[in-house]
Amino acid sequence: MIVFDDISLRLAGRLLIDHASAALPEGARIGLVGRNGTGKTTLFRAITGELPLESGEIRLPSRARIGQVAQEAPAGPESLIEVVLAADTERAALMGERETADDPARIAEIELRLADIDAHSAPARAARILAGLGFSEEAQHRACAEFSGGWRMRVALAAILFAEPDLLLLDEPTNYLDLEGTLWLQDYLAHYPHTVIIVSHDRELLNESVGFILHLDRGKLTLWRGGYDSFERQRREKLVLDQKQRSKQEAQRKHMEAFVARFRAKATKARQAQSRLKALARLEPLAEIPGEEAAAISIRHPERIPSPPIIALDGVSTGYDPARPVLRNLNLRIDHDDRIALLGPNGNGKSTFAKLIADRLAPQGGRVVRAGGLEVAYLAQHQLDELVAEDSVVQHVRRLMPDAPEAKVRSRAAEMGFSGTAADTRIAALSGGEKARLLLGLAAFRGPHLLILDEPTNHLDIAARQALTEAINDFPGAVILVSHDRTLLDACAERLWLVADGTVKPFEGDLDDYRRLVLARPSSDRGSNGARPDVRERAQERRNAADRRAELAPLRRKLKDAETAVERLERQIAELDGKLADGGLYGRDPAAASKLARQRSETAEALARAEESWLTLSAELDEANAG
Repeated sequence: MIVFDDISLRLAGRLLIDHASAALPEGARIGLVGRNGTGKTTLFRAITGELPLESGEIRLPSRARIGQVAQEAPAGPESLIEVVLAADTERAALMGERETADDPARIAEIELRLADIDAHSAPARAARILAGLGFSEEAQHRACAEFSGGWRMRVALAAILFAEPDLLLLDEPTNYLDLEGTLWLQDYLAHYPHTVIIVSHDRELLNESVGFILHLDRGKLTLWRGGYDSFERQRREKLVLDQKQRSKQEAQRKHMEAFVARFRAKATKARQAQSRLKALARLEPLAEIPGEEAAAISIRHPERIPSPPIIALDGVSTGYDPARPVLRNLNLRIDHDDRIALLGPNGNGKSTFAKLIADRLAPQGGRVVRAGGLEVAYLAQHQLDELVAEDSVVQHVRRLMPDAPEAKVRSRAAEMGFSGTAADTRIAALSGGEKARLLLGLAAFRGPHLLILDEPTNHLDIAARQALTEAINDFPGAVILVSHDRTLLDACAERLWLVADGTVKPFEGDLDDYRRLVLARPSSDRGSNGARPDVRERAQERRNAADRRAELAPLRRKLKDAETAVERLERQIAELDGKLADGGLYGRDPAAASKLARQRSETAEALARAEESWLTLSAELDEANAG
């Protein structure tokens, strides 16, 4: 058992944890959650002994091995498999000693211990972990130095998973993973044999892989049983009960105060009044608990919706070397209201495809047809580096509207969530989530028709991810998503495209099918289209469903157009009502007033027709789905 006994932690003069206590069951898988900046990583540093406590005590099991991902990724000439095997220091030491030992008794001890720790199966186990995190058999034997920083961080994660410490501490382990690696890690951690504490903002990971949530809020630690959704539900229920208790307590306080005020001066009631005063002193007010809402994320809407398709690809190939295209034979269309998630391991071409669609990479063959005046917003992970650390938010906004007056520039900054003095904050002082919100606002500055988001949830906490989900779902244009956040994809994506084998094709199935596909077997055992035989047995059923969706696509588009028309007419009526509400208009300009009244009547008739059309199309779609 791990016990936090009345601990306090201070960092840079700021009290992050204030006399907090909690007891974590041995062998439990625990998600450590809380808003950014509350002290989760600081608590990890205290557990490892890197940061001293101001007061209290952290009690760990005796001789417990604590492990966490190395801050610096391995970058030497050793192969990936060698780096991972070396993480088991006992095995590595015994294997080395076995080569030089000459005492028969010691050799016997070494062999017995190697058998006890199952050392001979270690290479196979290390290879399985590396494969799960996206490394092919060939890649596992290449030197670490050949890989980029993100891939080397995966090696560091593989190494600590292989070492299997008694207490595993993971701080945002999915930040360097793609969806496939994240799905594998969820499954691996769900069966981890020892205690693990995970700091993560990945809701799906916290639902699938942990049995407890440790909530760090306002300096206190509270342990809740269940995954994240269960924690949220229990906490909401507790907040409701606390609010009821707070109201009851406030009524009790007012009653006591009224009694004291009335009878304190009367001798016959003085003793009772004194008793009420003492009771009031003991009645400590319940603290108000602030909500977890994040600042709203706003994506500027396009002024008009172009006719579909907005992009059509006909036999397109693209890449960086004309002799070796990354993607070939692309025959796809994107409509104005599509919500598409790109699936496939990193390195298969998802970013290449996103750049092609964003017109940042030219086709090497075939034909790309774009709607006239098409505006595309593209947000990629690396764009955080494009922000100027010493400049303010408002300076970044001004670069996109250099001739606009200061008031308009600040109005646009406020639209992105940076109002008042927040607009003058230097980029270096912004949190990761605030930087991501600013980048999204800058990318969508001109009201795009198509929004391409490549790992948009990195650096966002759970509340900010929920705000992003709501903004995407409120956006009327098309969206293409690349993300390892399953919760975001479930909430926002309506179509799945698989980037594999040098091309992009619709995936016949849903995200649960894709999860089963990823976890079924290493990539070398999958068929040419990435599917196992048992998955392919269901292909015909999914193919039929895909054909059915394709048949209904025109009807869905008509329904969407009707819905848009209803919203537009409702806005027009609201504007006309606002003008007609001016009582002085009839005296100043009777002709204008009469014209506005006719327009209002005609618009109301058009709205009635649009609503009737929407109802008819809805009924047709419901009937088609039922059939």
